[in-house]
Amino acid sequence: MSAAKNDYKKITTHTVFEMKARGEKIAMLTAYDYTMAKIVDHAGIDIILVGDSASNVMAGNSTTLPITLDQMIYHASSVVKATTRCLVVVDLPFGTYQGNSRKALSSAIRIMKESGGHSVKMEGGSEIAESISRVLSAGIPVMGHLGLTPQSIYKFGTYTVRAKEEEEANKLMEDAKLLEKLGCFSLVLEKVPAKLAKEVAESLSIPVIGIGAGDGVDGQVLVMHDMLGMTHEFSPRFLRRYLNLYEDMTNAFMQYIDDVKTQDFPNESEQY
Repeated sequence: MSAAKNDYKKITTHTVFEMKARGEKIAMLTAYDYTMAKIVDHAGIDIILVGDSASNVMAGNSTTLPITLDQMIYHASSVVKATTRCLVVVDLPFGTYQGNSRKALSSAIRIMKESGGHSVKMEGGSEIAESISRVLSAGIPVMGHLGLTPQSIYKFGTYTVRAKEEEEANKLMEDAKLLEKLGCFSLVLEKVPAKLAKEVAESLSIPVIGIGAGDGVDGQVLVMHDMLGMTHEFSPRFLRRYLNLYEDMTNAFMQYIDDVKTQDFPNESEQY
């Protein structure tokens, strides 16, 4: 299978900056465990996000808020062990950086030292500027995240598209420029109007990666379990399912059950 990508030996924060400058789109997916991360890395994905979405898809929580720093470190270390090419970005979970820049630095250092991750991601703009600056001051790369910020779900009260109104759109643009000025190496925009996302991407020199933000940005990110069709209850407009693993896996499990019950498995060639 051919792909419009360069054969990089290792993706770094500098690599993604060069990709934007050259007009090469950045492909990013989530991963939370060794086996899946190894496949994703081998496929040639540029960035793996060890997302706090693990709270939803791995632990079954209704929001991202319950996942802890220890749990994020566990998932991130599993992913890092599997990767040789990808840049690994790890979400700082809710409660580990908001309102306390010292705690933010301590949390980020733990992720970098204990998981081996390459960078962290933090949700928010001007309200977390002090925390971002302190983390960056330690030489830890930071990816920003604006638009729909799932860690603030109880503030917004809905997962609807953000920044549709002029006031919120203006603040988002200001926050994006602030994150670049602070030194973030890239930015995720989630569920914002495509026109606004394109304007943000064109206004910044750092890469802007979208999820539900249209095609005018510098790259795309999806939750792996969603794009593989392992989750079937979740169907937002921005999601493209590349497989239907929920159905395929269900059929495989049912076939296995039937083979065991009918004593078809194991057969003579499957025994010692």
